[in-house]
This record gives sequence, structure tokens and C-alpha cells, in this order.
Amino acid sequence: MAELLQTTLCYLERDGQYLMLHRVKKEKDVNKDKWIGVGGKFEPGEDAPACVMREVREETGLTMHAPAYRGIVDFYCPPWPPERMHLFTCRDFSGVLCACEEGNLEWVDKTRVEELPIWAGDRIFFRLLNEGAPFFHLELTYDGDRLQQAVLDGKRL
Repeated sequence: MAELLQTTLCYLERDGQYLMLHRVKKEKDVNKDKWIGVGGKFEPGEDAPACVMREVREETGLTMHAPAYRGIVDFYCPPWPPERMHLFTCRDFSGVLCACEEGNLEWVDKTRVEELPIWAGDRIFFRLLNEGAPFFHLELTYDGDRLQQAVLDGKRL
């Protein structure tokens, strides 16, 4: 079995909006043309909170002061390696938004997020985030762009 890739993802929030990243700048990108949050891969010796703080600062120029650890999302999507994503949200941050090398950053009304080209499984965790769900574990299995299976806290959806 392939080694589990450890990543973070964060949705910064303000005025009923999420900061979304439209992934359009890299050709070989599993997220090409999709809208996602900001984050990335763990560096050696990092844990999830350290990784998300660094990634948000690198990709947005913003410094988070109180990120909330909301859940773990495991992705299975051959031929990509399995991925464990540590999901955060944050309302308390400072700094000036800068350009991102990964794509275009844009504040999007939470009510419009589902109209964007996002992964099908992201719709599940956006619902959980918006409902204020307690810490959760979501497993998502894909065949290409198509969601094959979703398991929330051990129960198949």
C-alpha cells in the first residue's frame, strides 16, 4: 500500500464568505480547475497545526491567530496516493492578502460555494462545517472525478 500523504486544508471565513482558491496555475494538479481552500503537504517534523499555519501564510500572506481543527478527511483516488487531509477553519487572522502561486484567491459567499466546480465530497464537509458539526472523520473514495463512496464517522452515507 502507498504511504499516506499528510496534508492540511483551511477555509478562512469573514462576513459570510470563505476564501477559496481556484486551482488554475499548474498543469499536473489533481485539483486543476477546482475551487478548494488553502493548504498543502506536511514538511518533515510538522504536525497539522504547524503545517496549516505555514501553508496559509505562504499561500495568502495572512497570519491565522485561532484556527479551529474541524475534522480529518481521507481520500482514496487511484492512481494518486491515499491522502489524509486535516481540515481547519479560521475567523481570526491578520495581514494583507497576496497573490498565490497555486491559483486565484477569491472571497466567495458561503451560499454560492456549491455553485462552483468543487469535488463532490467537499459538498459533504461544507455541510458539516456550516452546521457546526463536532470534529468528524470523513472517508471519500473516488474514481476520477466521480465520488464512489463516502463514510462519515464509520457510517456509509
